[in-house]
Amino acid sequence: MEYVRLGETGMKVSRICLGMMSYGTSQWRDWVLDEEDSRPFIQRALELGINFFDTADMYSLGVSEEVTGRALRDFARRDEVIVASKTYWPMSDDVNARGLSRKHLMDSIDATLRRLGMEYVDLYYIHRWDYETPLVETLEALNDIVRAGKARYIGASSMFAWQFAKALYTAELHGWTRFVAMQNHYNLIYREDEREMIPLCIDEGIGILPWSPLARGFLTGNRHREKSAVTTRSQTDDMAHAMYYQGHDFDVVDRVVELAEKNGHSPAQIALAWMLHKPGITSPVIGATKMHHLEEAVAAVQILLSEADLAYLEAPYQPHTILGHS
Repeated sequence: MEYVRLGETGMKVSRICLGMMSYGTSQWRDWVLDEEDSRPFIQRALELGINFFDTADMYSLGVSEEVTGRALRDFARRDEVIVASKTYWPMSDDVNARGLSRKHLMDSIDATLRRLGMEYVDLYYIHRWDYETPLVETLEALNDIVRAGKARYIGASSMFAWQFAKALYTAELHGWTRFVAMQNHYNLIYREDEREMIPLCIDEGIGILPWSPLARGFLTGNRHREKSAVTTRSQTDDMAHAMYYQGHDFDVVDRVVELAEKNGHSPAQIALAWMLHKPGITSPVIGATKMHHLEEAVAAVQILLSEADLAYLEAPYQPHTILGHS
């Protein structure tokens, strides 16, 4: 495993981050692993050198955080792992159990820490942009969360570059805690953030931690143009069908599969290796529901692709409408 600084902070994270959305309760999503089946993945990730674990309060409506916390207490020392969580999405039918108001942020961080069984998270994200809450209210509350020792750093996730730039400027203007990470939607099939968000993050020294680096499994090469489903997730993941499955998306996958066969790797490894070669990328957040998914992802860190390989993979790309901001 390789380790890199998260943005311009002094904290070092593994080049692969294990996304915990796949672990919690199958009552939330059919493809989610229950706790007993989840624990071996967390233990194996630690054995492989992964020190970075990414969850959110809305994953399995809190159960993912509980599973994450219990496993890390059993398998690791708290000071040797980096734990990230997020808040924004509704956690109940209550009108205030959502968004980025001061009330919800303060309630959410306390609930997250209770579920994790931890005194702090290393990285606390706003999971989306809140159009209803004044930005200064959100930023001041995040600053107070850090000052209270409940989070060490803060990050943001999928939004427009102008919004993130405004948040960075406003925090600086008031002397509040600065965002150090952006978890954005980015993969070989969806590259719209190369236009503005990624250049902004590179210029501002923000760590980039893409979600869905394998396009919700689409880049593994087991989805087909006729949309036949071969996995539980592909059968039930309506979001993937809404975001991908265009003809030119399959053109990209064809090249990924071709290059994988040529070099003796899996398509997923080629897709991850491509991302790890891109400027500014810190740690892709990967999901794993089969052990070989996890082991192949870690092995992808060592795969070298030539400039010609990168260009070949990127050539079929066609622009997409904005996906993943809501």
